Amino acid sequence: MKSTFSILFILCILIGCNNQQLTHKEAVTDYYNARSNANFNELKKLVSDSVTIISGDYIMPYDPDGFYEVFKWDSVFKPSYKVVELVEKNSQILVTVELSSIKNEFLKNNEMLCQYNISFDSGKISKIEELACKNADWEAWQVGVNSLVNWTEQNHPELNGFINDMTMKGAQNYVKAIELFETDKNTLE
Repeated sequence: MKSTFSILFILCILIGCNNQQLTHKEAVTDYYNARSNANFNELKKLVSDSVTIISGDYIMPYDPDGFYEVFKWDSVFKPSYKVVELVEKNSQILVTVELSSIKNEFLKNNEMLCQYNISFDSGKISKIEELACKNADWEAWQVGVNSLVNWTEQNHPELNGFINDMTMKGAQNYVKAIELFETDKNTLE
């Protein structure tokens, strides 16, 4: 009887530990770790069925399928997200993230520090609002984008449209354009 009670007690503790909800800070940290590790299965546990991403004037609501498409697009660039600072304020998280990727490196903005306001619904991430990317050089970014788009139009028109194609294929074409551009540039040097 004593051993049955002990087993039941341990089982209750284990079940109780597994049902604990993450704090908002833990959820945000896990979210960016899942993004860095390209782990959508982990990511989808952390986000609401409806996620809104706000960047400047762009407000993009996503259902689970749409969010998965954006995730796949982003993953092609092999991003690395590192949480630098987390502050909880009124059930929201203000997070500063260091972002590196193939795309950012090409656009001369690697290790970009961006600040986001993260909102929650029923303990899950429901809105991610980009507030600022403090060290971003948007002029260098735009020069890089324009150079790549113009070069691609002239040299590899089969890849045209990658800049506005937010699908996995669009991201693959973006990376292919970068690789071809870099190879061509290195050949000329």
